[in-house]
Amino acid sequence: PEVINGRTHKATVVDLSPWVEYEFRVVASNSVGIGEPSRPSALLKTKAAVPVVAPTNISGGGGSRSELVITWEPVSEELQNGEGFGYVVMFRPLGSTTWTKAVVASVESSKYVYRNESITPLSPFEVKVGVYNNEGEGTLSSISIVYSGEDEPQMAPAGASALSVSAAAVEVSWLPIPWNRHTGRVLGYEVRGW
Repeated sequence: PEVINGRTHKATVVDLSPWVEYEFRVVASNSVGIGEPSRPSALLKTKAAVPVVAPTNISGGGGSRSELVITWEPVSEELQNGEGFGYVVMFRPLGSTTWTKAVVASVESSKYVYRNESITPLSPFEVKVGVYNNEGEGTLSSISIVYSGEDEPQMAPAGASALSVSAAAVEVSWLPIPWNRHTGRVLGYEVRGW
């Protein structure tokens, strides 16, 4: 802080964070040096304000068929700026002009799941997440692209063949299922024998 004239007995402290408890000390100084600090003042909490920091790391995906899973990194307590803190989740299908809005009232939340049978597998959505408290709605994050959940694979691998390599082993091979919006990401195959 700037040095205050010796005849002044009060000062305004600026650039404090909203809804945070502070205590203050005063230190006298002269040409010889700086003296001992005063005892701390009583704790004083600044007034609440609309939150200005949006959640970060907006992502998601996965989930089940007909689900859109949206995740974010929660805003720390010192940046919530007041009571009644929560999140505003906004999303729309890529190319759409109408946003769907949901409110997540839990401070600790970092996830929202939207379920709707009309969502097709692996559909891209534009997503943004904002914040609010009792003072009002605050900042929204920038837009991220999140894909809806996948469906189970709708086709079987083709070209399965087996080759005997020993008295106790058979090598099985097949053609991989190509990726597309309807098959999704194939994470593995199961080989069954009888």
